[in-house]
Amino acid sequence: MKDLKNYAIHATDGTIGHVQDFYFDDEAWVIRYLVVDTGTWLSSRKVLISPVAIGRPNWIEKILPVSITKEQVKQSPDIDTDKPVSRQHEMRYLGYYGYPYYWGGAGLWGGGSYPTMMMPGYADFASTPQAVQSETEKTYARLQAARHQDDDPHLRDCKAVMTYHVQAIDGDIGHVQDMLVDEETWAIRYMIVNTSNWWLGHQVLIAPQWIKDVSWADATVSINLSQHVVKDAPPYDPAAQLDREQEKSIHNHYRRAAYWSTEAKREPAISDR
Repeated sequence: MKDLKNYAIHATDGTIGHVQDFYFDDEAWVIRYLVVDTGTWLSSRKVLISPVAIGRPNWIEKILPVSITKEQVKQSPDIDTDKPVSRQHEMRYLGYYGYPYYWGGAGLWGGGSYPTMMMPGYADFASTPQAVQSETEKTYARLQAARHQDDDPHLRDCKAVMTYHVQAIDGDIGHVQDMLVDEETWAIRYMIVNTSNWWLGHQVLIAPQWIKDVSWADATVSINLSQHVVKDAPPYDPAAQLDREQEKSIHNHYRRAAYWSTEAKREPAISDR
């Protein structure tokens, strides 16, 4: 996640600004918004960019293209990034861009796993569960919006979570150093845990599904694993690309179900992604 900081956000008609932070959903552990500093263009105003609008990243030039214009961003709802994002603000933001609500479905993003599927005009948008078609469905959507307007959106500042202490069932194992993000779903797949204060120079990956509890007040993440199991886990090498075989090795070590199999069962059938 730290690697994405300062990536340029390119609108269809020019550069919007650079990534400064992220908001993630602490229930699904999915990045819902990128916090972008617009620099001199909008007097360093910070704006939110949803992964719904993000296209294929340019990793070499460190660019994230988005399918919106600079004028749209300029007119978008203001946000105070020093305060929690409310559900009402999310509804105004999503309504402004014409995006469906991501909450309420069985998937990571509405009824599916990919944020781009929620983009109006997407090839399969009309056939996805979150696409509102009939007047009855539109009425239902409005009622649902009213019912959930006071909900806690469970959005957390990613920057604040870095350095959180990580507690196993039998003691401390280290701290959160970074997070690994799935570039297609924007799901946080793993916390990178630095165990140097317990096991010299060792970094391990811990999936959010293995978290027992997070104490936001005490800045502590509690996991359902023992110190011994974590100590013997496959080490994480940040200089190497994590592939599926390595992921399988990690999940087999912890004897935990793989996220890619459980999400595949929830994914609705579509003709082409």
